Amino acid sequence: MTRKLVPGILAMAIIVVASNILVQHLFGQWLTWGAFTYPFAFLVTDLTNRFYGAPAARRVVWAGFATGVVCSLVGTQITGEFGPLVTLRVALASGTAFLVAQMLDVTVFDRMRTGAWWKAPLVSTLLGSSLDTALFFTIAFSVTLSFIEPANDVSWAGQQLPLLGVGPAAPLWVSLAAADWLVKLALALAALVPFRLILARSSAKVA
Repeated sequence: MTRKLVPGILAMAIIVVASNILVQHLFGQWLTWGAFTYPFAFLVTDLTNRFYGAPAARRVVWAGFATGVVCSLVGTQITGEFGPLVTLRVALASGTAFLVAQMLDVTVFDRMRTGAWWKAPLVSTLLGSSLDTALFFTIAFSVTLSFIEPANDVSWAGQQLPLLGVGPAAPLWVSLAAADWLVKLALALAALVPFRLILARSSAKVA
């Protein structure tokens, strides 16, 4: 079983490392490039869950979590224009959001695996992605959680601006979260295509 999980573990590690690098680069006003790579972690988890079951999927998630911890540790040692690339709050937010959201994805997928092929990956990814966004941005930037790292000034994230530039006034971090969430929703739908193709190819090999 361990050897069978190697592709999934490697894929998860690559996605986590790539996302940690790309999150440092902006895409437009509300997103980073990491927003377009990270959601595919759910695809890796769901495929592992489909082929090998929930326990195997959780092992892949733990591997991704460990990779993320290493990336965070490295990031704390690299100083950018405004200080360390990864602060305590961001590291805590990233690790918590990843682990909790991915484990939710595994549980939901496992409970829905007997339904239509698209229901389990779609519902589990939508729920996991939504929880991931809520946890990460709240822990990392909400003023109510400033006690986590008092020395880290995140007042910039609390600036009141029109939501996504067009809506009612809201803290900047809420707009960042909303944009991130919308990308995750879109990619959850897009990921159904490779999910179905991989399932079909696997079935053809078995036949």
